[in-house]
Amino acid sequence: MMLTPEILEACYRAGAFPMADGYGRIEFYRSNPRSVLELDSLRVSKSLARVIRKGIYEVHVNRDFEAVIRACADRDETWINAEIIAGFMRLHLAGKAHTVEAYRDDKLAGGLYGVALGGAFMGESMFSYRSDASKVCLVHLVERLRERGYVLLDCQIQNDHLASMGAVEIPEGQYLRRLDQALQLPRTFA
Repeated sequence: MMLTPEILEACYRAGAFPMADGYGRIEFYRSNPRSVLELDSLRVSKSLARVIRKGIYEVHVNRDFEAVIRACADRDETWINAEIIAGFMRLHLAGKAHTVEAYRDDKLAGGLYGVALGGAFMGESMFSYRSDASKVCLVHLVERLRERGYVLLDCQIQNDHLASMGAVEIPEGQYLRRLDQALQLPRTFA
């Protein structure tokens, strides 16, 4: 199956997300509970606040989408295969998938990517080559979403890293109601 922008958008609008299994097959998943990061509940440690204040990283949006998604896929176990990369590249060209990237000495140091629909941003994956780079990107993402009137940051599946930054789990039904409301909002990410 080719992951077209239309298939991916329908997937996210239904509250699902794609992942490749160990055999390369793409399946669509929903999680219950669902991990979300409330935009007013982001936790920034003192050390991370210092890194941001010092301007150690230069942050850009959509500068090198392909490099970010490939870096997210470059790990021993990954759900991001070639078809996922190609599908999200097409979604990016359609203006609905975006990256936040951290650079140091003009080299990519970390980043994240996700999907923006209405007032919702569905975070997909993040990576760091250097300390705190992905966290800097997450802080920048939250600031951008707040500034532009977004109301939902979907993190999909909770993990310790997301929890440390303030992500919480909510029941799937609540998530789907919030998603439906967010999708009605006219918002622009880039």
